[in-house]
Amino acid sequence: MFSFQVMGGKSVRAIIETSRPEIFAQVRETYLAHHRGATINPNSYFLRFPDRPDARIIALPAALPEEAPGDGDAAGGVAGIKWIGSFPGNLARNVPRASAVLLLNDLETGYPFACLEAAQISAARTAASAVLGAEQLHGSRRAAKLAVVGAGVISRNILEFFHALDWSFTETVVHDTVEEYAKKSAGHAGALGFRARTSTGLDDAVDGADLVVLATTAGAPYILDPGALAAGQSVLNISLRDIGPELIAASHNVLDDVEHCLNAGTSPHLAVQKFGHRDFIDGTVAQLVLGELRLGRDRPRIFSPFGLGVLDLAVGREILRIGREHGRVQDVPDFFAEVERW
Repeated sequence: MFSFQVMGGKSVRAIIETSRPEIFAQVRETYLAHHRGATINPNSYFLRFPDRPDARIIALPAALPEEAPGDGDAAGGVAGIKWIGSFPGNLARNVPRASAVLLLNDLETGYPFACLEAAQISAARTAASAVLGAEQLHGSRRAAKLAVVGAGVISRNILEFFHALDWSFTETVVHDTVEEYAKKSAGHAGALGFRARTSTGLDDAVDGADLVVLATTAGAPYILDPGALAAGQSVLNISLRDIGPELIAASHNVLDDVEHCLNAGTSPHLAVQKFGHRDFIDGTVAQLVLGELRLGRDRPRIFSPFGLGVLDLAVGREILRIGREHGRVQDVPDFFAEVERW
């Protein structure tokens, strides 16, 4: 009960690099558990700063009461919280935008038993969620053209999950407002075996793409042209705020959790505020997985995942389990000062 362990980011990253298919499966199964009501996932809490409106630190509390088969020492339910900072100003320092920790708590006693560096976990679960959405919207793991808009950590992880799950693209086109970042991202895609180039502009990247990944730091919509997205095009709205409300309302929309996503100025939230209804929201990615939802190709297909804390718990617990097996977890002796009441 009173043991406490820590996993650093390098150990977490090393496990992710060899476990992407397993992480993808964890994310898929957690979405299904959430769909059947087997999770606890309250609203996220946003800590904002008046002098830096683009910066925030977000608390994502959650619990997975269900026992996960095959988890070994980590079997049984788990609660926890991800505490993740998002500071876009870091990019000017060539520092990643996001930093995070994940605390895991025992459901029997409430005692925390592990702390993991979680920027890697957050990026991995986001990427796995994106690729699951891509598979469900697009219908296969093959596409002629992939457009990547935003050449940062998240899109890099998404490319790595595409590679690990054996996706193939005839062409990958990367767009970023900073040309140097776009070149580095295209180079990374090339190293993964994708035929990649940088774009001459946003239109060049998106036009004719079967699959579009939006992974930017945009705080407000900039894709506003009614013809910017094509019928049948699958769009992963990972950064959540790139697409204007008119385009959202004119598209098929799939979310990870409807109520969670209609918050915090996301593109679907702005569309509901503007039009006063949510008729343009088709359902959730779990419903697609289960075959409860079918989308036509008469409009763009947009997946907007708000990000669920239960995904971080599921992925973090799996990484901790593997880390224990490979000796990558550090014990912290005497972390709790009092282990008896008297």
